[in-house]
Amino acid sequence: MIRYPGVTTKLVILLGNPLGHSISPPMHNRVFEKLGMDYCYMPVEVTGKNLQKVFSGLSKMNVAGFNVTVPHKIDIIESLDELDPLAATIGAVNTIIVKNGKTKGYNTDGEGFIRSFEEETHDTVKGKRFFLLGCGGAARAIAMTLAFHGAEKIYIYNRTPAKAVRLAEEINKKIRSCTKVVGQSLENQRTAIAGCDVLINSTSIGMHPRADELPIDNSLISPDLIVADIVYNPLMTKLLRTAKDKGCTIVPGLGMLIYQGAAAFKLFTGTDPLIEEMSEAAHSLMASKQ
Repeated sequence: MIRYPGVTTKLVILLGNPLGHSISPPMHNRVFEKLGMDYCYMPVEVTGKNLQKVFSGLSKMNVAGFNVTVPHKIDIIESLDELDPLAATIGAVNTIIVKNGKTKGYNTDGEGFIRSFEEETHDTVKGKRFFLLGCGGAARAIAMTLAFHGAEKIYIYNRTPAKAVRLAEEINKKIRSCTKVVGQSLENQRTAIAGCDVLINSTSIGMHPRADELPIDNSLISPDLIVADIVYNPLMTKLLRTAKDKGCTIVPGLGMLIYQGAAAFKLFTGTDPLIEEMSEAAHSLMASKQ
């Protein structure tokens, strides 16, 4: 039976563009229904040009909060009244709570990644050396959280080197000196990744419409690497398939989505999420899309 939002229904809005691939709305709504909560999670596609106006309007409705995804995790900050200290340190927001007419931004991405990584690998991030692809909002959260949790070294590669330099400088200054930028040449990448334990793709390469692309040269993926991809649709990206074929341990992006979503759920509602239910819903939804 379909349950429609009523006058008293609390709304949770997902802001981003594009959103056609997202499974967050049905994943959250299934748990709201299971717990008998009068909440409804809705996707709203919005461009950067209209972000502030749309956010301002929605914030005045019966909204409990927002999730924010690509490409707005950094730009949304200027529209907020307050930032959680972790989100302020990271410089990106993926969760917003609306309370008494005020908006407060949080970031659950980094902790979601760490939890997923450690459950999939049965290992810790402490003391490991990471090669991180990308410098967007999710990359910032992951890199900052890795540094906080004791990663030995974080190498950052980005197609716009200046962004990588700024992120590395921020991490080294705000948390501790453990981050270095990788030069653009293939040899620079090869040298850096040769000493790493983990490769993380935090770019959108591997997701539609770039599902048939690799975010890094195939020759740089060696069997001794742990390869993680934050792209979760498709569940097995080309990067993960390639890495698995080479004998690598892989960490799919769905786990990060589930655990960051669980943390956001608690912020939205004040209620502990049903993580097993969220995981079951997420895997079921992804299976139906393959």
